[in-house]
Amino acid sequence: MTGPISAEAQPGVRRQRTHRLRTKLILAVLALLAAICATIGIVSHLAMNTYLTEQIDSSLHESAARSAGPKDRPQGSVVNADGLSSLPSGQPNPLDTRGQRPGTLLALFSQSISPTTVIDSSVVQSDGSAIALTSADLRQIQHLPTTGEATEMDLSIGTYRLSASSTFMPTGGKLVVGFPTAERDSTLNSLAWTTVIVSTAGLALIGLVGTIIIRRSLRPLDELSAVATTVASLPLDSGEAPINVRIPPMASAPGTEIGDVGVAFNNMLDHLTRSFAARHAAEVKVRQFVADASHELRTPLTSIRGYTELVLLSEKLTPSGSSALRRVDSESRRMSALVEDLLLLARLDEGQRGAPDSVDLTDLLMETTQDSRVAAQDHTWALQLPEEPVLVFAVEAEVRQIIINLLSNAAKHTAAGTHIQVSLTAAKGMAALSIEDNGEGIPQEFLDRIFTRFSRADAARASSNGSNSSGLGLAIVDALAEANQGTITVTSVPGRTCFMLQLPVQEHTN
Repeated sequence: MTGPISAEAQPGVRRQRTHRLRTKLILAVLALLAAICATIGIVSHLAMNTYLTEQIDSSLHESAARSAGPKDRPQGSVVNADGLSSLPSGQPNPLDTRGQRPGTLLALFSQSISPTTVIDSSVVQSDGSAIALTSADLRQIQHLPTTGEATEMDLSIGTYRLSASSTFMPTGGKLVVGFPTAERDSTLNSLAWTTVIVSTAGLALIGLVGTIIIRRSLRPLDELSAVATTVASLPLDSGEAPINVRIPPMASAPGTEIGDVGVAFNNMLDHLTRSFAARHAAEVKVRQFVADASHELRTPLTSIRGYTELVLLSEKLTPSGSSALRRVDSESRRMSALVEDLLLLARLDEGQRGAPDSVDLTDLLMETTQDSRVAAQDHTWALQLPEEPVLVFAVEAEVRQIIINLLSNAAKHTAAGTHIQVSLTAAKGMAALSIEDNGEGIPQEFLDRIFTRFSRADAARASSNGSNSSGLGLAIVDALAEANQGTITVTSVPGRTCFMLQLPVQEHTN
């Protein structure tokens, strides 16, 4: 018998990840805050970068104007791009480094002699002195256009923002002025790290506080879930178990979303309680009516059977009259059996049972199987028993009735020549009795209701002797098995049907 296929086993069905609601809310809030912090950080970084870069560019213009100062200062170094002197020794230095902040780069190229001729170059040091640029750095900056637009370059002395112009050189030279970007980059790095640290700390704090708030806000859902779990564990199918649990008042206060759910849940439980009580009362009345009707029918049915037998034995009847009376006798016996089954179910519903005692399943199974073999000689029977007796603590008459019904069911609803295997085993504190046949099998759609009262499958395992089934035999089996703390199950495929009865084994006492 095959059961329902789980979602994990179904092809093409992807297993979805599930998370608790509070986890989703916390993650959603943190994700939104992280996005906001990232946006603020990026915008702040871009704005600060623009501001500091504009300050550098403004300083480049001021430094260029300051460097074109007096020409009668002490001479400086006159070096071209190859490191060779281009002007006679003793000519005044055209660049003025006084008042320039440390790190300022100045380079003056001649436009009249050669575009690559360096008149003067200097990098202001922290003590106010100046050193000349290397030839490699000069070759990098000598081709800058004199548009005045600033650009950034990686030189041997660091990253510089440079601007070339000829405005401040009346002799037609090209002046290149540069400032290091180290201070700007350091400020931007500090801003970035500050943003990351503050955002991380803020997210951690918000996550902690948010978790506490959300847990407290969603606590009524936990209470609702606990109540629902309790209700799900109640034996509501019996109709006698009252639903006494309710959502607490704190979790069912109207006006909030969770409170409204709690109120609706309590209203549903009240409605279910009333409905189950009404159904149980109706079932009790029906069972009482069936019990009373069955009890009242026993006497007239017995009288009918007695008078029928008397007439058949004492009167001379025509063949047709004799056949009719035998038919009456047969139907009265079938009705008597039905009445007895109904009375048995009614007694079980009311808890009227015999006293349980030690029952030897091995001997009981041998007796009942032998009787069934005699009654159904057109079937082949096989009995497999353990070497040691199997004892259970149950009502012997009820266990005997279970076995008789199962054996009769196997013989009645299979064709002649069917092989019936009866087995008994004991393991892990349970006795397992199986009755298996190789008949046509039971339709799968009928298996779910095979143990309900008055359930019959017209096309399933049709009776070989043509008699009609009342649909109570297996219902009695299920009720008797439950009354003796056992279970009855069935599996069926074409060519194999197996009923399995399990009862707890009696513990041996010394």
